Amino acid sequence: METRKRADRAKAIFPVGLPASRLVHYKAGATIFSQGDKCTAVHCIKQGVVKLTLVSRRGRTGVLGFLGRGDFFGENCISNRAFYSTSAVAVVPSSIMVISRDRMLRVLAEEPSVCSRFIIYLLARNHRIEQDLIDHLFNSSEKRLARTLLLLAEYEMGNTDISIMSNVNQDTLAEMVGTTRPRVNLFMNKFRKSGYIHYDKNGRLEVYKSLAEVLDD
Repeated sequence: METRKRADRAKAIFPVGLPASRLVHYKAGATIFSQGDKCTAVHCIKQGVVKLTLVSRRGRTGVLGFLGRGDFFGENCISNRAFYSTSAVAVVPSSIMVISRDRMLRVLAEEPSVCSRFIIYLLARNHRIEQDLIDHLFNSSEKRLARTLLLLAEYEMGNTDISIMSNVNQDTLAEMVGTTRPRVNLFMNKFRKSGYIHYDKNGRLEVYKSLAEVLDD
């Protein structure tokens, strides 16, 4: 399953475990690093969801994509760039493994197989981010919301520490989708009536795979 692949991604790249790293916990909305900050480390998501954003020279902010459990970010520090080119923000409470730049460079240089797997991962992840951008540019806000809900549900599977869906409200969804809260509320009610999503007795959101039918319309 793709979800299992996500959860085991870091292990697939580093079979003997991540290089010497430290675990940092972030609250929802906390900035992990900002665009222009000095590059010091590569980050890997142990739990949670992270948003990557970019501010243009004219001051406009754009969302590049969302990453979940097992994903890496901030890797431009290993390409001799002095500063991070994006900002990274925790969408929900997140636990992030931080690997120092020097340690990461040493491992990639000394272990060619790890370097090869990491490059393949980065190419695949960049393709996913391209798909996020294409989705944002060409799909309706209803389809973007459906895709976002399916993505969040996928990130939550196997996540024992953090309930992602319980930490994502309609304001957050509106930001992720690039629309307004009233529009999100309208579509969520439509999805619920169609049987694509369900709120249990505790108000927790459940997303069913059948929601993918919205993407095919």
